[in-house]
Amino acid sequence: MSLSNEALRKLLTEIEAQAIATQQQISLVKSQMASKQREMRLAQLTRSEIASLPSDTAVYEGVGKMFVSTPVSGLQEKLDHQSKDMQTDLESLNKRLHYLETTAKNSQEHIEKMLQGAGQA
Repeated sequence: MSLSNEALRKLLTEIEAQAIATQQQISLVKSQMASKQREMRLAQLTRSEIASLPSDTAVYEGVGKMFVSTPVSGLQEKLDHQSKDMQTDLESLNKRLHYLETTAKNSQEHIEKMLQGAGQA
């Protein structure tokens, strides 16, 4: 079952387009992961700083353009919740990255096989 040169070119073009789109998605996911990691480190740093304060310390949380007094324990719980959410997001982004890298690898292998097959014909 041999394909014509035109059909091979069309298939090769489609695989190349998929590979390019996958590479763009990989870079997007990596930047999202870096952003989430920065947010998570900031939340953990803030959490550790707040943990060293006495429980009766006045703590303020930024809400829009103003600051609202918040109990230390409430802010600690909020930061813990944010850290857990970001960890979950990072895990899902990591799974997506693995999927995209596998897709890119498969696309590259298909392109190489097609070029080798065309070279032998």
